[in-house]
Amino acid sequence: MDNVTKAKIVAYTDKDFRTEDKKAEPFIIPVNPESYTQNFQIKVEEREGQGNQKTAPKYVATAPEKLRLDFVLDGTGTIEGYTETQKISVHKQIKKFKELVYFMDGDKHRPRFIKVLWGMMNFQCIIESFDINFTLFDKNGYPLRAKISATFLESVAAEERIRTEGKNSPDLSHARVVKEGDRLDLMTYKIYNDSKYFLQIAKANGLTTLRQIKSGRTIMFPPFDKTEV
Repeated sequence: MDNVTKAKIVAYTDKDFRTEDKKAEPFIIPVNPESYTQNFQIKVEEREGQGNQKTAPKYVATAPEKLRLDFVLDGTGTIEGYTETQKISVHKQIKKFKELVYFMDGDKHRPRFIKVLWGMMNFQCIIESFDINFTLFDKNGYPLRAKISATFLESVAAEERIRTEGKNSPDLSHARVVKEGDRLDLMTYKIYNDSKYFLQIAKANGLTTLRQIKSGRTIMFPPFDKTEV
């Protein structure tokens, strides 16, 4: 009896990954991958300023994480790890995989949101690309074994992304709701690491007095050129 926990791919109906798609059968990878690859990338702008020989790369964004899985699909019935329900032709196994991750969901008009689950892995994503390498054939040329190399692209709901990023850069616009006892100079210091810009913030928000800011009001802290202050 096979008690090994197998990697699987599960479809979800929404980008928040809250509701499993009951109409889409999860794809169980018959033989667990021997390894997987994670890719992390920082996007920078390397354009040199006029008259400069060198310049520091400017951070642009953090690219979505990528996960690469290589796994084998077999139709010979000789590889250990296949259950009886999985002993179907390679063609049918590939069809099930493509129906889950590649073909458009008829209700959403796009490929499904999926999770790759295995051990501690819980990767929320969509399929980015996959290659199928057929490696064994019967005497009539029908494939008996194939290796799939799939790359999955991380998909994070906007609310979750904002919560985890916790952006607090003075080069970005920020909105803060005033709480009882808040002072504009202290709020300004938290954003720009300097309170001397509070007059510019007051002007940007049309404040006529700095003595007391009404609680519940939203104050915008836009980026600006500090050299002009």
